[in-house]
Amino acid sequence: MAVTSIPAATYRVPKRRHPVTAFIVHQPLGALGLLVIIVMCLAAAFANLVAPHDPLTLDYAHLLAPPSWTHPLGTDSFGRDVLSRIIYGARTALAVGFLSSILGATLGASIGVASAYFGGRIDLIVQRVMDVLQSFPIIVLALTVVAVLGKNIVVGIDINLIIAIGIPMVPTVQRVVRSSALAIRELPYIDAARAAGFSHTRIIFRHIVPNVVAPYLIMLTAFVAQAILLEASLSFLGLGVTETTPAWGLMLTGAAIDFYQQAPWMIIFPGVAISLAVFAFNLFGDSLRDWLDPKIKL
Repeated sequence: MAVTSIPAATYRVPKRRHPVTAFIVHQPLGALGLLVIIVMCLAAAFANLVAPHDPLTLDYAHLLAPPSWTHPLGTDSFGRDVLSRIIYGARTALAVGFLSSILGATLGASIGVASAYFGGRIDLIVQRVMDVLQSFPIIVLALTVVAVLGKNIVVGIDINLIIAIGIPMVPTVQRVVRSSALAIRELPYIDAARAAGFSHTRIIFRHIVPNVVAPYLIMLTAFVAQAILLEASLSFLGLGVTETTPAWGLMLTGAAIDFYQQAPWMIIFPGVAISLAVFAFNLFGDSLRDWLDPKIKL
C-alpha cells in the first residue's frame, strides 16, 4: 500500500522592519516631530547658506517692510530680515536647548542612580535637597540662578545661561531615574554581583546604568522643548541672550512690542518658530516614551 506523503506546511518568517521604519509606521506623529527637528537642525547648521540675508545687516531703506519676495517674513525696526534672524536664531535655541538638557538630565540621572544604589542616609539627604529644589517653579529657579551667576560668554554661548536652565531639570530627572534604579537594585543578579565581590563602580556602570538609559533618553528629549522655552523666556526678560545675537525670545522684546500693531510679523513669526520647536520636541519625546516602554507596547 502506497503511502502518500503530505508536504510539511511551510511557514514564512515575518521579515523584521528596520527600527527607523518601524518607528515611522507605529509612531507617525513622533516621526513628524523628528522630521521637523531634523529640518531645524539642518537649517541651523547651514544657516549661512539657507538664510537669504545677513541677520545683522541694517537696511534703513526697508524699515518695518512687510513680507515680500525680497524679505519673505518682512523686516524689523532696523531693517533686518526676520526670516534670516529666525534661521540664525535656531542655532541659539538648539545649542542652549541641547546643552542645558544634556547637563540637567545627566546630572539628575547620576544623582538618581547613586542615591538609589547607596540608599540609607545618603538617599534621605539627597531626596530632601531635591524636594527643596522642586518646590520652586522652574522659571523662578532659572531666574535666580542666572541672576546670581551673571553672564559668561564662551564661543558665543552663555555658559551660565545653560547652567541656569539645566539645574531646574535635575530634580525631575533624578526622581524618574531613581525609581527605575531602585527596582533594578533589588533584582537577584545585583545581589549575585555583590556576592561575587564586584566593586560599586562596576555594578553601577555595568548593571544599573544600561537599564536606566531608556528613561534618561525620554527625559532628555522632553526637556529640550522646555529648555528652548526657558531660553526664550529669559531672553525676553533681558536675562538670556543679548543683542546682537539672533535669538527667538530676543526678537519678541524691545521694538517688537512697540511696533506690534504696525508690524505684527515681528512677533508672529518668532512666536511660530518657538511654538513649532516646542511642539516637535514634545511630539517626539512622547512617541519615544511609548516606543521604549515595554508596558505600553504590550
